[in-house]
Amino acid sequence: MQNEQNERSISVLSKEERSYAPSAAFAKTASVPSKAARAKLSAAAARSPEKFWDAAARELHWFKPWRKTLQWKVPDAKWFVGGKTNLSYNCLDRHLDGPRRNKAALIWESEPGKVRTYTYLQLHREVCLFANALKGLGVKPGDRVAIYMPLVPEAVVAMLACARIGAVHGVVFGGFSAEALRDRLNDAGASVVVTADGGWRKGAILRLKDAVDEAVKGAPTVKAVVVLKHADNEITIDETRDHWWHRLTAKASPVCPPEKLDSEHPLFILYTSGSTGKPKGILHTTGGYMTQTAWTMKHVFDLKETDVFWCTADVGWVTGHSYLAYGPLLNGATAVMYEGAPLTPQPDRFWSMISRHSVSIFYTAPTAIRTFMRLGEEHPAKHDLSSLRLLGTVGEPINPEAWRWYKKHIGGDRCPIVDTWWQTETGAIMISPLPGATAAKPGSATLPLPGIDADVVDMTGKSVPLGSGGYLVVRRPWPSMLRTIWGDAERYRKQYWSQIPGMYFTGDGARKDKDGYLWILGRIDDVLNVSGHRLSTSEIESALVGHPFVAESAVVGRPDELHGQAVVAFVTLKGGKIPSPELKELLREFVAKAIGSIARPAEIRFTDSLPKTRSGKIMRRLLREIAAGGAVRGDVTTLEDFGILAKLQQDEE
Repeated sequence: MQNEQNERSISVLSKEERSYAPSAAFAKTASVPSKAARAKLSAAAARSPEKFWDAAARELHWFKPWRKTLQWKVPDAKWFVGGKTNLSYNCLDRHLDGPRRNKAALIWESEPGKVRTYTYLQLHREVCLFANALKGLGVKPGDRVAIYMPLVPEAVVAMLACARIGAVHGVVFGGFSAEALRDRLNDAGASVVVTADGGWRKGAILRLKDAVDEAVKGAPTVKAVVVLKHADNEITIDETRDHWWHRLTAKASPVCPPEKLDSEHPLFILYTSGSTGKPKGILHTTGGYMTQTAWTMKHVFDLKETDVFWCTADVGWVTGHSYLAYGPLLNGATAVMYEGAPLTPQPDRFWSMISRHSVSIFYTAPTAIRTFMRLGEEHPAKHDLSSLRLLGTVGEPINPEAWRWYKKHIGGDRCPIVDTWWQTETGAIMISPLPGATAAKPGSATLPLPGIDADVVDMTGKSVPLGSGGYLVVRRPWPSMLRTIWGDAERYRKQYWSQIPGMYFTGDGARKDKDGYLWILGRIDDVLNVSGHRLSTSEIESALVGHPFVAESAVVGRPDELHGQAVVAFVTLKGGKIPSPELKELLREFVAKAIGSIARPAEIRFTDSLPKTRSGKIMRRLLREIAAGGAVRGDVTTLEDFGILAKLQQDEE
């Protein structure tokens, strides 16, 4: 019976009890100003989720009202059935009749230091021009357009132009290889690719057009390539296929009425890698995605008219879709974009930009925060960060040590932190503090947002007791949910809705503490089974980073005849700390003391760096293969630095 229970739940060993209530001054002006207000909102949404989301949708513009809020039969959802709307119209046109007309919509800065600002009126014009340019290439509603660009304003223009004419955009991160791009072009059946000659990264030019040239050789559906002149690197132009952006738009009309699209009209396909490394195309549609993205942007970030919002994600990832491009523009906000690496040319680049652009809300990844911790607090200390009033984290669980560093050294101990949980598949934030209403606990995403029925269960679907660990699920449909996997409805049903029948299976482990707060424990794939105990790697990583010598860690399992799996920790040290056998033993015992002897690493490997994607996520799949002594297999196209992988493999030998 005990073994059966261990298979159904996840052991929870670590504890973090400290909480930080919102300041009275922040709560006073917050859109949700108290714990009681949040509880009331959540209770009303739980009684009638459809009524809650119906009201949220009515804050936006619809050409035709819907006749039914939700049509649901597992696993297929339709939201705002029969309604007609346009996301581009809601992001741009509806702001042009008031004071937002000449408000900054986008502030862009390049790695070399060039700055461009677009008002809502200017952005509207650019979108209409490019939408008409796409029409001139024969793009029709429902056609797929691939966007493979650096993080420049034109990437957002291309997204909004597609949304305006009803084309389905598929943004492919500019760091992907030609082979990865080709696979996505073929899966989506893209007819047009939008790219640039090149983009900036770490002082060098990424040759994007070269990758497109290679990719389209094996992508027969691609009929046209649009090229933005950006980095001025030398490229090859095929006169029968390639079109310069500036020439197309010079001939286009600046007037482009938006298509009146069905609420369920496909908006974008975004490819994400599964545990096997094989990418899958997540499909999001128009009305539901628009509604939840707008609501979460407004309330999770407590957005004010005067805010300057900076989400550091690339638009190649869902975070860049929802909270760099669409969320801010739906709410008439000013968003900052940065094309380049966070430490180029100096480690204080982010803090310099916050100061120069008076950023008030800053949203970034825990991996970046841990990197800044390792570099030291002297870098943010050089800059005036007093414009900040709210901080956010996204992408993976944040360990309490990094959370507190972020609050102290970036937020000056005055800014609330919203630790947000969501996925490419969910489309928008699902679990998060509301900053004026929720006492935050370092490392916890806290509570499901109003209208979201998330829970932690065992494999039978039964809620785990408070204090226990299990599997994070969502019991009811939500507006911004994925509708299917492009071209593979059976895979969608099997992967997300059959693991625990009738519930959306997130693939993440989580625990509920005594207050009902949710703590994300990482991917189920990253849960270790040590002597029958299912342990979260993120808890062990968090314990290691709690040691004053450790900058970052990644924990994986390797096969072990006695225990099933053994804990292997890859550790980077803070500047000036010297690896030694004594330090390895010290850290092993530090973990055992922090969370229990069962979690003591069998092996600690020191490394200068960890293998990460270009978005900053640690590629634990590669570390598992290295720890097991096998060859690295599967998709490595998102790896930021192949030299790190080579060094780790060399150390193994």
